Amino acid sequence: MKLSILDQVPISKGMTASEALANSVKIAQVGDQLGYERMWFAEHHNTTTLASSAPEVTAAYVAAKTERIRVGTGGIMMMHYSPFKVAEVFKTLAALAPGRIDFGAGRAPGGDMPSMTALASGRRPDLTEQYDKLEIILRLMNEQPTGETVYDNVVATPFKVQLPEAWLLGSSGQSARQAGENGVGYSFAQFFNGQMSKGIFDAYRNSFKPSYFMQKPTIITTYAASVAETAEEAEYLSMPMQIGRLNLMRGRLLNVMSPEEANDYPLTEMDKMMLQENRHLMLIGSAEDVAAQILEEQAEYGFDEAMINSNLYSVEQRLNSYTLLAQQLIK
Repeated sequence: MKLSILDQVPISKGMTASEALANSVKIAQVGDQLGYERMWFAEHHNTTTLASSAPEVTAAYVAAKTERIRVGTGGIMMMHYSPFKVAEVFKTLAALAPGRIDFGAGRAPGGDMPSMTALASGRRPDLTEQYDKLEIILRLMNEQPTGETVYDNVVATPFKVQLPEAWLLGSSGQSARQAGENGVGYSFAQFFNGQMSKGIFDAYRNSFKPSYFMQKPTIITTYAASVAETAEEAEYLSMPMQIGRLNLMRGRLLNVMSPEEANDYPLTEMDKMMLQENRHLMLIGSAEDVAAQILEEQAEYGFDEAMINSNLYSVEQRLNSYTLLAQQLIK
């Protein structure tokens, strides 16, 4: 099956942001060699724990450092940007790396209220009409009328280039229907809430209208995963991710800690209960077991591609996780 990578560019304890970005390049190059389909970069603002505030810039650099793998955004947070600017950015990327660029769009803020306000230059952030904005971006990319007078006398350049694939990120039936109606791919964030369902995917397929950007309905499911040679090792290495999610639920976004620190982290009985409740949001185990679970869920829910987010402590652990899984699933 097709296998891809979602990278949030995590900054582990003792690591600099530059090192985190360099690690992303290494992962992209290894993913390129292993046969991964695509690598997307997330957008996060006002945090010292992730180095992915400008995913379109990272994607451009990674595209230049790789040969085959598709690169893109997972996703651009549309609320912060002019549709005209987004269209020009991705047409430029697509012209520089024809056939290798993905425009992945999201409706979330990718940050807290202070960052949202700063990105809006002090104005009230625009939290409405994100689906309308997606439609306008797609029309501007494809050099079609938008129905908005502000765009009547402009053309998104570069002109007449091969356009990127387009995707909408989401985790609900509403986002699925909008992806279908706009004729773009649908990327489901299973690692957000673990609520993948046939109903959501059917809503996407039933509403799908072929477009320049996507000829047939295509679904990516994104998992958080810790994969190692044994289930025991994968469990041990996963604890930084598990503790990180626990702290995130409490409004604390911390640097990825070492497995040693994470496994010694003091936990209350309530903490242990929450960790157990969150287990379904992650795939943890040997490559054989994790691959089997992905294939089983693909058969049950009918998605086309699995995207993996493996925010382990060291780049070596992350590379091993991606490599082991590729050996099982990429044929």
